Amino acid sequence: MSSSMLPIVENIPVKYFIEPVPPMDRPRRFLEVFAAVLKHSHYRYVLDHFARVAAKCGMCAVECPVYQTTGITTDVPCARSGLLLDVYRRHFTAEGRLMARLTAARPLENADIDAMTEAFYRCTACRRCNLQCPMGLDHGLITHLGRYILSEMGIAPKALVVSVREQLVGKSGNTSGIPAPALLDTLSFLEEDLKDKFGLDIKLPTDVEGAEYVFFPAVSDYLLEPDVLMGQAAVFHATGDSWTIGTGYFDGINYGLFYNDRFLEDIVHKEVAECRRLKGKKMLIGECGHASRTAKGFVPTYGGENPPPVINILEYTDRAIQEGKLKLNPDVIEDRVTYHDPCNYARSGWIVEQPRRIIRSFIKDFVEMEPHGKENYCCGGGGGTVSIDEMRGFRTGIGGKRKAEQLRATGAKYVIAPCANCKKQLKEVIEDHKLEIELIGLHDLILRAIEF
Repeated sequence: MSSSMLPIVENIPVKYFIEPVPPMDRPRRFLEVFAAVLKHSHYRYVLDHFARVAAKCGMCAVECPVYQTTGITTDVPCARSGLLLDVYRRHFTAEGRLMARLTAARPLENADIDAMTEAFYRCTACRRCNLQCPMGLDHGLITHLGRYILSEMGIAPKALVVSVREQLVGKSGNTSGIPAPALLDTLSFLEEDLKDKFGLDIKLPTDVEGAEYVFFPAVSDYLLEPDVLMGQAAVFHATGDSWTIGTGYFDGINYGLFYNDRFLEDIVHKEVAECRRLKGKKMLIGECGHASRTAKGFVPTYGGENPPPVINILEYTDRAIQEGKLKLNPDVIEDRVTYHDPCNYARSGWIVEQPRRIIRSFIKDFVEMEPHGKENYCCGGGGGTVSIDEMRGFRTGIGGKRKAEQLRATGAKYVIAPCANCKKQLKEVIEDHKLEIELIGLHDLILRAIEF
């Protein structure tokens, strides 16, 4: 799509609250942090390659939902990546340092840091741009590195900082701040609801040692989406497999993925430690895209010797249906249903067909959004921006505009979004774009249709 054809909208700048930052020479501090990251990580190898092959051809623009909405050149993914790659070339390569001396190139300035502070949080980190880059650049990874450097300077959205702080040092050890006694009360209440609904003692077990699965639901399942958690418990009741939720650490969310590798690693350590405390065999992640991606991708890296295998609940439920352990009534849901692919599931091709097999097993009127699967559009709140409430205007008006158009085109009554962040974002997209569609989790619908 050419820029002249883009439905230009009024630009909404990204503004987010940060905690007080002490006075500093920001350019010097940025370069110090950048140098430390390069020294203690493998980013240098990646940046050496990217800095040499970056062509700024602009082919990524046709895939980016933010640029498709704004038409602003600085929203082109390769332009955003160029902000950081230019710093790398100028200050961290021999050629760049030599050319800077010969040409009296200007050093890093405060204005450059301001530009990166804005640009890196305009990106939803959906990585759709990767589908088109002829040189194989991972613009999402470059954005992540830029956020990492800024966060080590104290420049990071307060919403992300507070969420991670709760997970690492909070009394409850999880994003929501729910203490273990409150968790137990919630689970007991949900068991009573399940008893009333089915007349069965469907349990949500806690601290069971030696269970096959240690389950880490999305924190929203405890607070806002209890039907999702009840649906998952009903699935386990049907299969008869052993599972448990640990009271030591019971939150699958890992917001370190969105802005700081140190925190990402620390949270993975806590998840693995909880599995080992309970002597669980496998780590099972609930309906949450980034919780699943961080566990799947980084438990093998940071999990120490013999880390637990990681499985997503959609994989588990799909397999249960294929093996005949789970029966769903195809006559319960008569309305049209569509499915939103969370980027953290689908972009890599990891979880694409599993949820569709589940849906088709009991939904008669299922319609796809176009495009979907690996080529899906982000909900607009990816990269952790959904937690930053002061960015809502940008998230729904720009980041979520393409998704709103997709939803409207389906004519569906329900949109399934099996991800905590996508659920929150899509609810706001639906409200702000005045769509007549209802957001729901996949295990919400399973709860309605399950047969024992």
